Amino acid sequence: MVQIHPLILDDAEPLLQFELQNRAYFEHWINARDTGFYNIDSVKAAIETAQKETRDDKAYQFLVKRDEEIVGRINLTGVERRYYNKAMLGYRIGEQFAGHGYASKAVELALQTARADLKLWRVEATVRPENQASTRVLERNGFVAYGRATRSMRLHGVWYDLLHFERHLDGATVEAD
Repeated sequence: MVQIHPLILDDAEPLLQFELQNRAYFEHWINARDTGFYNIDSVKAAIETAQKETRDDKAYQFLVKRDEEIVGRINLTGVERRYYNKAMLGYRIGEQFAGHGYASKAVELALQTARADLKLWRVEATVRPENQASTRVLERNGFVAYGRATRSMRLHGVWYDLLHFERHLDGATVEAD
C-alpha cells in the first residue's frame, strides 16, 4: 500500500540511499543538488529544515512509501495563506518505481492532506512540456493547465518552457482573517 509520511530523522539513512540511487535520474529533470548534500549529516540537516518549515506553515515535505520502502518524495512548498491559501506541488519518484502509479497515488494523497489537514484552497504545479508522464499524473488528479511560461527554467545550460497547472480543492474552508 502506498502512503505519504512527513519527514522524520529516522528516515535520514534510507532517504540518503534513495537520493544516491536516483541522483542521475533526477538530475535529468531538475538541477543537481550541491554535492555536499549527499552525506548523512546534510540529509539530517535537510530533514530538520523541512520540519521547521512545517512548523512555520511554509512547506510540507513527505516521503512516498510502499510497505515502508521509499519510492519517492512529494512536497507542498511556498505556502501562501493570506488571500490565497495555496501551495506549489512537487514530486519525484525513483527510477525503478516509475510507471507503476506511485506518482498518481502520491499526488492524490497529498491533495487530500492539502484539503483536509492544511485547509488549502488551491494547489499549483509546473511541468516541462516534454515530461508527458507528469502531465498525465496531474491531469488524472484534476489539475488543469492554465498557461505556459517560455524560457523559464535553465537546466544543464539549456532553457526550458514550463507548463503551469492548477487544482482548486473544493470543500476546503478556512476561517476568515
